[in-house]
Amino acid sequence: MTQKLYIRPIAFADSPQSEEGEAIRLAGGMVYASRFALIVRDGARVTSRIRAGVGDMADAIGRLPAALQGEGEDQWANLQRAHAPMQLGDRTIRLDQPQVMGILNVTPDSFSDGGKFLDKPEEANTHAAAMLEAGAAIIDVGGESTRPGAPAVWEGDEKKRVVPAIETLARAGAAISIDSRHSSVIEAAIAAGAHMVNDVSALRHDPLSLELVARSGAPVVLMHAPGNAEDLHADARYDDVVLDVFDALHERRDAAVAGGIAREKIVLDPGIGFGKSLAENLALINALPLFHALGQPLLLGASRKRTIGALSNEALSHERLGGSIALALKGLEAGVQMLRVHDVFETVQAMRVWRGLRDAALTDFSQMGDG
Repeated sequence: MTQKLYIRPIAFADSPQSEEGEAIRLAGGMVYASRFALIVRDGARVTSRIRAGVGDMADAIGRLPAALQGEGEDQWANLQRAHAPMQLGDRTIRLDQPQVMGILNVTPDSFSDGGKFLDKPEEANTHAAAMLEAGAAIIDVGGESTRPGAPAVWEGDEKKRVVPAIETLARAGAAISIDSRHSSVIEAAIAAGAHMVNDVSALRHDPLSLELVARSGAPVVLMHAPGNAEDLHADARYDDVVLDVFDALHERRDAAVAGGIAREKIVLDPGIGFGKSLAENLALINALPLFHALGQPLLLGASRKRTIGALSNEALSHERLGGSIALALKGLEAGVQMLRVHDVFETVQAMRVWRGLRDAALTDFSQMGDG
């Protein structure tokens, strides 16, 4: 079997001074990590786990099997990689601090707000404007529900749903993402003014999508989902969901780069709720810091998802605000760069309070040791 390596942050610090400099700035953001587990897997079996602090990392990498030491150096560099801002139209999206992506569904059957904005352009425009005013950096426009059991949507209908909304947002100067897995929809959306592609199939569903995105130069979100055909939730079999999703995203990132997409334009999403059980979703959320070892910005889309209902007496989708905020804060603590959410005002408020705490910790020099 081929051995694989995973460097997972396992301890965090409020600031580097609290660890007397023995902490890294995770992915160039606002979270500091101080201890790490170097996990080696051979096939489905974990064969070793070395724990190390920042100062011990060179030695720990040197203790790995020779074939994994180069990968160890790459992952260690990736964990410390600062990501340059993304330019979406006239908007500059900084990635050294978390950003909120607001969801605009123009579908009849989305699990959360299906039908609310379909064929109601004034309501959709008002909602999008409110999200921007509340602090959303990006608006993600989708015309196809990808909930379990949702029927397939003809691409012509999907285009009719998303293009008018995108054109309106473009006139307003918003940064716009198109949430689609169909190349013809992506092409129409970019022509209408979309700046970013959010593909829940990680460019696997439509064989034309990868070349189209590469040619457009648009940044792209590659999300993990186990299904290969119409049902993205199918074929979910994991030996270890965290490590398996890591491997799958690693493969999709490399395929995108090989297909001509610049690495700095790739964002990764572990795909919470797509072909995962409650326990598997929770494991992925707890392991989010590991995914920085892939060296790409991360997006977390957990807003109003089934996981929250399962943990809160089957609360309906519109009753999951508290759980959505809890998961958003978990993402912030993991250093995630983008939060894809329905409730922008509340999430931005929580994020600003969280950021205030992080800023205060950086200026609290009482945490310093005697030295």
